[in-house]
This record gives sequence, C-alpha cells and structure tokens, in this order.
Amino acid sequence: MDNLYILAAFAVVFSALFTPIVKRIAISINVIDVPKDDRRVHKKPIPLLGGLAIYFSFIFTIILKAGALTSQEKGIIIGATIIVIGGFLDDKFDLKPWQKLLFQLGASIALILYGVMIFRITNPIANSNLYINVKVFSIPLTIIWVVGITNALNLIDGLDGLAAGVAFISCITILIIALLNSRIEASVLTSILAGSILGFLPYNFNPASIFMGDTGAQLLGFLLAAISIEGAVKSAAAFAIAVPILALGIPIYDTLFAVIRRKINGKPIMQADKGHLHHRLLAMGLSQKQVVMIMYFISAVLGTFAVIAMQVNSQRSYFLLLIVMIILIITAWKCGFFKHRE
Repeated sequence: MDNLYILAAFAVVFSALFTPIVKRIAISINVIDVPKDDRRVHKKPIPLLGGLAIYFSFIFTIILKAGALTSQEKGIIIGATIIVIGGFLDDKFDLKPWQKLLFQLGASIALILYGVMIFRITNPIANSNLYINVKVFSIPLTIIWVVGITNALNLIDGLDGLAAGVAFISCITILIIALLNSRIEASVLTSILAGSILGFLPYNFNPASIFMGDTGAQLLGFLLAAISIEGAVKSAAAFAIAVPILALGIPIYDTLFAVIRRKINGKPIMQADKGHLHHRLLAMGLSQKQVVMIMYFISAVLGTFAVIAMQVNSQRSYFLLLIVMIILIITAWKCGFFKHRE
C-alpha cells in the first residue's frame, strides 16, 4: 500500500512539472482551442495538448516502478502511445471521425495482442454457472468496450476540469475495487493514473490555463477502459460488467443519452449538440464550477454503487445496475435530456 502512495506522489510531481512545459509547446506550435461557436464555454483561446503531461507522467512512473514490465503493462503503454499520437493529430489538424476510430482500433488491438482482454463475464442468471465464457466474442467485446469508453470520456470534456475530475474519481473507484479483490497490477496502474491526473488538474480547473484536448480525453478513456478490464474482475478473472459501468457512469450514461436523443430527433449520431448533461446544467443558470462539482458528486455516488456491486453476488450487482439505469433514464426523460438542442 505504501508503494501505491509513493508511485502516486511521483506521478503527481511529474504531471505538475510537465504541464507548463507542454503548455509552452502547444503555444509554440499553435495547437490552441479558439472559441468559434456557442457550444464552447470558454471565451478566449486556450492551449491544448495537456494530455501529453498526463501521458508522460503515467509512462515515466510505470517505467520507474520496481520490477520488469508485465505483458499487460506493455500492451497498455503501446495502446496509450497510439491513442496519444491520434489525439495529437486531431488537436492539431482536426481529424475526421473515421480517422480517430482507426487509432482507437489500433490501440485496442495492441491490448488484445498483449493479453488485456475480456475472456469471461459474470453470469446475470442465477444457476450453477457463475461465469460465461465469451469465447469468439472476446475480441469484439474488448474492442467495443475500449472504443466506447475512449469516446465517452471525450464527449464529456466540455468544461474546465470536468473530464479530468470525473476520470480521477473513476480511478479512485477502480483502485478501491482492485484492492478489495487483490488485483495488484490494476491497483498500481490506477494509482499512477490518479496521480498523473491530480498533478494536471490545478492547471485545468476553472479558470483553465490549458486543456487536455483530444490527446488527454481519449487517453484517459482508453486507460480507464484498459485498467478496468484488469481491475473490475471477481474470482476466476471474470469481468464484472456492472462494476465498471457504474464506476464510469457519467461518461457512459451521458453518451448513451446523446445517442438516444439524436436517434429520437432524427439527427446523425456523430453530430454535436448542446444536450449533454453539463450543457443542460449550464442552461439552468449554474456556473461552470457548480456544474463541475455536481457532476463530481454524481460520479462519486455512482462509484460508491460500483464498490457495492463488487461486494455482492452477480445477480444482485446486475439488479443494482438495472435500478440505477432506470432511475437515471426516468430522470433524464423528465428533465428533457432527450430533446434536441443546437
């Protein structure tokens, strides 16, 4: 446990030192977010690429930790590097969605090649078989999970400190779950990622002096997806689906509601709008800081449910997930989250 604190502390220091350097680099190569439409909340140009500070901090700390890199760690590092390259190109040149997807698929395949995969899932049906071997569906299920979470984190990156803070809370949740289940490798990776985010947050919290950009938002989504495969497991290494879905609840549900909203209103799924949770809360007259703190709180509550879900049997964890989903969907419907807003 002491080692986890030390690794997290190193990651915080590295990230805090790297961020000003990355900021200067972003300005020097003109990778800056200039507000061009009313979807953007900030009013002045802000440098991007803050995700590079998180990436370098994460990689350096992993390399410095005791012991040789495991196969899974190598896969995560390679995948993260692919994601960061794609994110950098997107921040600089504004890639098309299919181009982003190619990098995300490449990163997912890197994980699979190094053994980071969903092999079995917990069985939601009460019978003698506690786990379901997904067999040939292992590869597509892993890819869908990784690509989905990578994009989900990217979609909520709309306010100062929002995506980074939500990712940090998800890290703490997965760390607790990993420790409770003696998933040492996942505990190490999550503590390092949490430290890397924490060192960056002071620069990114309102009023932000730097944005993480797609480089950082996609990186955080990818790393959380990969680490959750390693950490959100019960005995026999079965993936407890309800646990990471709750731990990563904010980005998952916000993305789900966005897809439903656009389908209901006949809009393309990839078309941006102002219907995300943070947009709705801002429209109610709340300040950026108030909205971010509310979403932090919701994320923490969902994280608590995730920890509970890990401690009960599979059927009860799925039931808990179902209840949470029903409550959120009803709340979203009543609050008009499925109505289109330009």
